[in-house]
Amino acid sequence: MNIGEYNSLRINRSVDFGFYLIDDQGNEVLLPKRYILPGMHIGDTIDVFVYNDSENRPVATTEQPKAVVGDFAIMKVMAVNAVGAFLDWGLAAKDLLVPFREQRVRMQAGRSYIVHVYLDHESGRIAASAKLDKFLDNKMPDYYHRQMVDVLIVQRTELGYKVIVNNLHWGMVYQNETYSSVNVGERHKAFVKQVREDGKIDLTLNKIEKIRVDDLSQAILSRMKENNGTLDLNDKSSPEDIAKVFNCSKKDFKKATGQLYKLKLITLDGLMWTLAEE
Repeated sequence: MNIGEYNSLRINRSVDFGFYLIDDQGNEVLLPKRYILPGMHIGDTIDVFVYNDSENRPVATTEQPKAVVGDFAIMKVMAVNAVGAFLDWGLAAKDLLVPFREQRVRMQAGRSYIVHVYLDHESGRIAASAKLDKFLDNKMPDYYHRQMVDVLIVQRTELGYKVIVNNLHWGMVYQNETYSSVNVGERHKAFVKQVREDGKIDLTLNKIEKIRVDDLSQAILSRMKENNGTLDLNDKSSPEDIAKVFNCSKKDFKKATGQLYKLKLITLDGLMWTLAEE
């Protein structure tokens, strides 16, 4: 039974205040009555999150926390006291502690911060840390060109966005390749452009080119059908106007319209693209 993670456990017995769940080694944990869902019966195997309650006893819940042990996430500070800051973890009965020693700057109630969730092996308690560097880049990255990865947006910089890659490494998504709204704390799929010799990772949020252009082609056709068969953008339009409508680069726009033209799906009438007659 792993504390701070999701576990598949069997409902072993029922008591007035809930179900006792059991793992393969015979360890039991309580699922309080308020977390029992309709259709649960003794003998069923269910997925639950296991954490420590205020008295450091393992307890199970069917609620879903914002992050499990090993994850990074953005969370809001609900309160600060002499022990540290307490974050909204997404569990009704439990906030997540960030001890003062794990804060880069003194956290303030009402503000949100990116943190790492970890299991404190000395106390056996789950806690969070805002000192992200010590949990990242602890081994050399091993990604291939165009590999799809999960990223968490951490910070906006002059170059673009600093991100966490697969909960393991720092990476960078550059501003000049971002065509849609991106906010700190969001999770996105990204593609690896390169891993530099120093281990730094360059990424893009844009899909692999062929998929990206194919998707854009369909978006252009849909817009033309909604606009009486015409498109109010062309090769002379500004990159800003194109990005505003299709969240893409002018380069991709020209490739997509060129592809549609070769397929004889659109024609060029002066400077205006129009749907080809069927």
